[in-house]
Amino acid sequence: MNNKLAVNTEVKVGKVKLKNPVLAASGTFGFGEELAPYYNLSKLGGICTKGLTLEERRGNPPPRVAETSSGMLNAVGLQNPGIDVFIEKILPRMLTFGCAIIANIAGNTTADYIEMVRVLNRTEVTALELNLSCPNVRVGGMSLGTDPALVSEVVTACRQLTDKPLWVKLTPNVTSILSVALAAEEAGADALVLINTLLGLAVDLKTERPVLRNNTGGLSGPAIKPVALRMVQEVYQGTSLPIVGLGGIASAEDALEFMLCGASAIQVGTASMIDPGLIFQLPEDMAELAQAFGHDSLARYTGKLQPWNKN
Repeated sequence: MNNKLAVNTEVKVGKVKLKNPVLAASGTFGFGEELAPYYNLSKLGGICTKGLTLEERRGNPPPRVAETSSGMLNAVGLQNPGIDVFIEKILPRMLTFGCAIIANIAGNTTADYIEMVRVLNRTEVTALELNLSCPNVRVGGMSLGTDPALVSEVVTACRQLTDKPLWVKLTPNVTSILSVALAAEEAGADALVLINTLLGLAVDLKTERPVLRNNTGGLSGPAIKPVALRMVQEVYQGTSLPIVGLGGIASAEDALEFMLCGASAIQVGTASMIDPGLIFQLPEDMAELAQAFGHDSLARYTGKLQPWNKN
C-alpha cells in the first residue's frame, strides 16, 4: 500500500504477488547490478533477467543496435554468461534486491529448456520466463515460438519439472498470436508475456548494406505500442491466463493503457535505455494517475477496457 497516495499498488500475476506492476524487461536491464549503486531496486515489482542460455554466449557481432523512428532495432543475440555462472555468482546478489526475480531462459531445443528449468527449480527465483520469441538467433527463439505445436512441446516438458510459475514470452511475428497463446495455456503456462520485438530491418544508404551486422533485428520502443496493445487485448479476451504486457511503455499513461487492455503487470525495456530512472518513478506515477481518476488500486485497471459496439 502506498500510504502517501492511498492507492494500493499491489498486483498478482497468477500465483506471483508483486508490490507493484512494474517489472524491468529482459535484455535492457541486464541483471540490475549496474544500476544497483544508483537506484533503490526494491522500488520495482521485479526484474526479468537478461536472457539465459545453457552455455555462455558472446552474442552477434557489432553493429547490433540501431536507432529508428520512434524506436530501436537490436540484434544483440542473447549475450550472457551462461546458466551456471548466473546461479553461482549473479543470482545471490539479485536475491538481495528486494523485488521479484524472474529468470528469462532461451534455448535452441526443448532439451535446452528442460535442463535450464531443472537447475533453476532448485533456486529461489520467483518465476521462470520461457523466451520462445527472440528474433536474433539462428535456431530456437522465434522459430520455436511461431509454431503452436512446438510451444506446446516446450511448455509441457517444462511444466512436468517444476512447480514454479511458468511465464511464456510470445513473439508478435506470427499470423495468429491467439493460437500460440492458447497452445501455451493448454500446455500448463501460468502467465503470458507479450509482446517481444517485431522483426525489422534498417538500411545504410551509403554502404548499401543493412545497418546491423545480423541484417535484421528486433524493433522495440514507442513504434510498436499500438501493435502490443492490440495483441494484449486479443489474448486477454481469448484466454484465461494473466498477462504481463510490454512494448513501447514509457509513461504511467502507457502502463495503465496496457492494464486496461488486460495486463496484470507490465514490463519496461527500451525506455530504460533512454532514462534509467524512469522505471523507478513509474509505480508512483501510476498511483498518482489512478488517484486522479478516483481509483484506489492499480489492479482494478486490468481488463477494464470497454470496446465500442461495431454494430
